[in-house]
Order: sequence, then C-alpha cells, then structure tokens
Amino acid sequence: MPTVSITRLARFSAAHRLHNPDLSADENTRLFGKCNSPNYHGHNYTLEVSIAGTPDPRTGYVLDFTELDRIVDRSCIDLLDHKNLDLDVPFLSGILSTAENIVVACWGQLEPVLAPSRLVRLRLWETENNYVEYDGR
Repeated sequence: MPTVSITRLARFSAAHRLHNPDLSADENTRLFGKCNSPNYHGHNYTLEVSIAGTPDPRTGYVLDFTELDRIVDRSCIDLLDHKNLDLDVPFLSGILSTAENIVVACWGQLEPVLAPSRLVRLRLWETENNYVEYDGR
C-alpha cells in the first residue's frame, strides 16, 4: 500500500519573551536583543502539520482534514492562541520559548494523538521570513 503525506496549516497569535534566568541582564540583552523586552512581544505564528499514512480504502483519506484540524486545535492551537507562552501554557513551562523549543514541544503534544497516522514534520513560521522545522529526531 502507498504511504501518502498530507499537510495542514494552523495559525495562532501569542506573546513571549526570550529570557534565560541563568544569565545576567546584560547577557540576555546581548543574546536576545529586542526579543528580551520585559514587557514581552508577539508573533502571528503558522504551524504546518504533516502526517503520513496509508489512505483508507473506503474514504481515500490518510486522515480527514477536518479531523486533523480538530486534533491540532485541541492539542496545540487552543492552548497557544492569544496566550503568553511563558506564563499561560503548561506544556511550555520552564522552557525558553524560542521557535525551536516551541516546535519540539508541539510535537510532544501531537505525536501521541495522531495514531495510526504518523507525524512526519512540523514547521513553525514565527515570521513570514523565518521558520523552524522538526521531524521527531
């Protein structure tokens, strides 16, 4: 049977501050610049969720996109949208809220609930020019 991958986009807006409490104020400012603002700053993120599997012989779907939306919303987007990532999101607690760390944390939220489909890639756009991606390795 063929393996097919599908990708769905999900969007959320959130605030965060890049600040490592183990570093001095000067080091944080030097490393993170304006992203270290004590009053936080925000992004309009786009999360690309790619899964793979064998199309169902009855429906032809790897997973119905409506169901994929429901899973992604429930497991990630509803927990992130219009939140302060550093204060309001339990699955990011204690994690420096870089795009790299956010995408890995989202993988942890999504991977267990997508079976029998297999999560193959997450791509998180932080701006229209910058994205990170993670494939579970």
